[in-house]
Amino acid sequence: MLFVVPTPIGNLQDITLRAVQILGDVDIIAAEDTRHSGRLLQHLGIKKRMVSLHEHNEQARCASLVGEMEAGRTVALITDAGMPGISDPGFRLIRACHEHDLPVSVLPGPSAVLTALVGSGLPSASFFFGGFLPVKSGRRRSELERAVAREETCLYFESPHRLTKTLAVLQEIAPEIRLCVARELTKKFEEFRRGAPSALLAHYTAHPPKGEITLVIA
Repeated sequence: MLFVVPTPIGNLQDITLRAVQILGDVDIIAAEDTRHSGRLLQHLGIKKRMVSLHEHNEQARCASLVGEMEAGRTVALITDAGMPGISDPGFRLIRACHEHDLPVSVLPGPSAVLTALVGSGLPSASFFFGGFLPVKSGRRRSELERAVAREETCLYFESPHRLTKTLAVLQEIAPEIRLCVARELTKKFEEFRRGAPSALLAHYTAHPPKGEITLVIA
């Protein structure tokens, strides 16, 4: 059996009681980065067999993990932060379990997307999540144009090094649109900064951002 276990996106106290129980009970923990997740498990007082499962080895690792589960062992899937499979490894392993009729249990838990959406104060009845914005400027501009045209609130992960470039594009194509930059969610320097593209561009040009960013576009 596979358990998909979300882990905190910043504040370690956001781990659920059920997640702690599952991580303590399973036979194997498949982690995106075993060193990173090892610190979380040490914090929780959990010692388990760990194997790596990341974007470069996920396809090959699926076969061995499916074999372990077919032999009766239980596996917990975790990533560095948040819900596995959402802009993180996990999709291939979950699909492989379904293809081999192995049960999958997904635990609810921390999500940067939902935290940013709710905290933004922008309409949340329906929304679109586009993952990481494209790195190349032409593709990024095209995606932002599509976001502006959508009726739903749109969310993207963005690098702090490219945020001002993204805001400059939005200022050009939709100067009146409402935005929220959700940064370092659940961490010490958590920030929800709302405004038009020009105001946010001026702020982050003067104060270069750091940390993990979710951009919310009304």
